[in-house]
Amino acid sequence: MNEPKQKNKAWTVTSAGLAINLALGILYAWSVLKEAIHQSIVTGGSGSFSWDEASLNDPYAVCILAFAFSMVFAGRIQDTKGPAFTAKIGGVLVGTGFIIASLSTSYWGWLLGFGLLGGMGIGFGYSATTPAALKWFPSSKTGLIAGIVVSGFGLAPVYIAPLTSTFIKSYGITQTMMILGISFLVIVTGLAFILKNPPAGYVPVETSVRKKKKSEGNSEDFKAKDMLRTTKFYIIWVIFFIGSGAGLMIIGNISGMAKASLGESAFIAVAIMAIGNASGRVVAGIVSDKIAKSTTLFIILLFQSFLMFLSYAILDESTPALTIVLLATFIGFNYGTNLSLFPSFVKGFWGMKNFGVNYGILMTAWGLGGFVFSRLSQMLLASTGDHLLSFVIAGSCLAFCLFLTLILLEIKSMN
Repeated sequence: MNEPKQKNKAWTVTSAGLAINLALGILYAWSVLKEAIHQSIVTGGSGSFSWDEASLNDPYAVCILAFAFSMVFAGRIQDTKGPAFTAKIGGVLVGTGFIIASLSTSYWGWLLGFGLLGGMGIGFGYSATTPAALKWFPSSKTGLIAGIVVSGFGLAPVYIAPLTSTFIKSYGITQTMMILGISFLVIVTGLAFILKNPPAGYVPVETSVRKKKKSEGNSEDFKAKDMLRTTKFYIIWVIFFIGSGAGLMIIGNISGMAKASLGESAFIAVAIMAIGNASGRVVAGIVSDKIAKSTTLFIILLFQSFLMFLSYAILDESTPALTIVLLATFIGFNYGTNLSLFPSFVKGFWGMKNFGVNYGILMTAWGLGGFVFSRLSQMLLASTGDHLLSFVIAGSCLAFCLFLTLILLEIKSMN
């Protein structure tokens, strides 16, 4: 394959991965769905939802957990069977899960459909996109390509939030889930056919010797069991757990937080925050290709911790909508950086050969973080009536991550 054809194929695969993630990013529109469920509970009547208020975030939390843990198995399938096969499984699972959720208003039906099957489908689809794209590019572009592919997932609410809100108004929440389920089943499985690994023996052309020398980590390929013996893995896991959990806590509640100021247009806050989420993935990818990834991570954690404490200090029922949206956008930006930085850490520290399963194992931190923080925030909201304590807890945990990042930098300097 000559170089122009290699570049075209590389960007075709990257574009397909971006498009698949644009579909799978329905997860981040949960706050719109949750508000519709909450309104149904309040209104009552025949066919309405009748969940416990403290359990409103449970399908979202289970979806995050299923997403993350399914990536361990999906990653191994991706490493052995290829990205197309893995993404097709993802499309079938997420479509089926949403259709099941559409058939019932029961708590357990949504836990199974949106939570378990939807989460597994997202995990299988997501695990196929980044590895396939990264294999076509040199190490000097790792952050950029990872950022572009995963930006689709973060950008998805820009169209999904208003689209879902419109569908709910016109057809109701159950019919909306049926429409989304069928649509994503067709779209994701169709795009899966485009995902391809490079041919055997393919070596991407390194475009910058300077960048290659500055890249972090080494070229050795670690098996999962060897990766789990390294101290770096556990430090990175804890940072990812807290960084992702804090961000997902806000993402899952932003529509409700903005409801008082924006009313029925609260989905706008979700869409604007998604732009911050997506741009954070691309910007962090570009920056981390220029400077040390650990340094980039430290800066992001410092900024995110500051924003959490600032939110605690200024947010109340009288806070203008613009202030809420700006805070959410910056928090979303910082959260988004995690999804381009941590794949780069995995490739740099433990190689590309077993990337699928290795990154899948690390993604359990993302899933557990989202589950713990979103569940905690909903419980605190139910008991206190606001999110203030959640912001304090998240900010304190992020400050602790700064210390862990310094340890990571020290370990790197010793290698």
